[in-house]
Formats: sequence, C-alpha cells, structure tokens
Amino acid sequence: MADCELLDKCGFFKKYGASHAPACQGLAAQYCRGPKKDQCKRKEYRKKHDAPPPDNMLPGGALLKE
Repeated sequence: MADCELLDKCGFFKKYGASHAPACQGLAAQYCRGPKKDQCKRKEYRKKHDAPPPDNMLPGGALLKE
C-alpha cells in the first residue's frame, strides 16, 4: 500500500512518525501508511481550511496535549 500523498507535508508524521511510542507507530501504520489514509481527519482539516492542522492533531481528530 502506498504512503499518504501528504506524508512529506504532515506535521504529525514529522513530529511523531519516528516516535518509539507504540501508539504513534500504530497511528502512522494505519493512517499514514495503511488502510485508513482516506479517513484521516488531518487530511479533512487541510481540505476544509486550506491550511495544515496543528501538529498535535492526531489522524483520528483528537488533540495530543503537549
């Protein structure tokens, strides 16, 4: 399966994609490189607002506390 077309622009992936935290690895595997690419709330946000979402917005739409 191909990576998300926005992967190189994605603040979440840049910030958390290399994380060793299992949750971050799982999200990246499902949304950035897997079957849920078209369900990514970050992608929806970018399309709706014509701007990238906050880096701490998870692909499922929740915000990570920093």
